[in-house]
Amino acid sequence: MKILEITKGQGYIAKIEAQSFVDGEGVRCSMYVSGCPFACKNCYNKAAQNFRYGERFNETILEEIMDYCEPDYISGLSILGGEPFCNLDITLKCAQVLRQRFGNSKSLWVWTGFLYEYLVQDTAERRALLELIDVLVDGPFINHLFQPNLPYKGSLNQRIIDVPTSLSTGKRCEYITT
Repeated sequence: MKILEITKGQGYIAKIEAQSFVDGEGVRCSMYVSGCPFACKNCYNKAAQNFRYGERFNETILEEIMDYCEPDYISGLSILGGEPFCNLDITLKCAQVLRQRFGNSKSLWVWTGFLYEYLVQDTAERRALLELIDVLVDGPFINHLFQPNLPYKGSLNQRIIDVPTSLSTGKRCEYITT
């Protein structure tokens, strides 16, 4: 199976952080899915490249994540990996439940090795997740482009994208961090 064909993963998550201060703006709940076919050299989350690392995702974990997002001081949910777009059985469901429960009062940030330009033209399922995202950090981690202390990304090639504006204008728009 090719990287581009992997959409469902194996249904595992690597970890949940109830309060993260580094995975997007504000205090956020962060969910790390398991499984990434990109296998970037010197990935900061190498263990999560394995599609069966961690624990199986289930309804109890989904409800726990939504409960972590509930407090007013939580700005939203961040989904990292592993590769979120190769784990749509988990990530799309989480994004849909987040929107059903909180509307647009909580933001959704997602990190991916795929490029925005690919995702915007990809399968209906990947497009469905993309349409629920507020901020997308795209592009694989490239070791020789690593620079410490980049806000929200690990290498210079990665981009921080304002997804709603990009989708509505038809051209990729950079997200301006505050």
